[in-house]
Amino acid sequence: MLNKTQLLPDRPGIPPMAKLPDPEVIDPAALSVAYARGETDLICVVGPTASGKTRYAVQLAKALAPAEILSADSRQVYTGMDIGTGKDLKEYGVVPYHLIDIVPAGAKFNIYQYQEAFANAYADVRSRGAIPILCGGSGLYIESVTRAYKFEKQNGLPDEALPRNPYYIGTLVSREERVARIDRRLQERLQEGLVEEIHGLLQTVSADDLTYYGLEYKFVTQYVLGQISYEEMEIGLGNAIHQFAKRQMTWFRGMERDGVRIHWTRP
Repeated sequence: MLNKTQLLPDRPGIPPMAKLPDPEVIDPAALSVAYARGETDLICVVGPTASGKTRYAVQLAKALAPAEILSADSRQVYTGMDIGTGKDLKEYGVVPYHLIDIVPAGAKFNIYQYQEAFANAYADVRSRGAIPILCGGSGLYIESVTRAYKFEKQNGLPDEALPRNPYYIGTLVSREERVARIDRRLQERLQEGLVEEIHGLLQTVSADDLTYYGLEYKFVTQYVLGQISYEEMEIGLGNAIHQFAKRQMTWFRGMERDGVRIHWTRP
């Protein structure tokens, strides 16, 4: 029988997190100088879910002003999928943002389309003299634009359309704090109307399409359709988000093993 103890940090099937890297202190003034000199052409804020990367990126953008944020979230591109993807648009305040709400829910948005959309937004930001800050946790999306991925079905982007010298910052949080934040945030999203959001989306988007988006949209859709109970949805979704965060961190540490320098900091 399912019980609330399954929502505690020691979840079955979630391996312990490897030793965290040592945090650094990031100097926005030094970053601004490096950008002005051409030593970097993009600041990239990465990290697992619930690590505080959006808030940190916004604070950094204000310190570097003029600066604008480009999202690297594979699900925030969809309109109407707000609570489940954690858009938290109010956090941006006066800081301009891009690559959020650019395609309708139910569409299939692929990595080729993202790379092209990023290139257009990146050029737009730089043309106005603002510093571009890429922020997100979708590792494949991040690497596709910061490491100039060449796909088998190339979409024709010239090399100069993508950044060549990104400066990576990773938002660092302990496993225990991350677990607590994920659990707390899930409860907040349920209270804010996550179930109602998905009820509404099901009026125009098929259940199969919503399930395709995973995590919140998979488990809550199953609950709305009566396939699982509320408790099964809550516990299953919590566990899935924790496993997802672990995979994200594994991806970023893998980037480091491939030679990418990530400057980890505590936001």
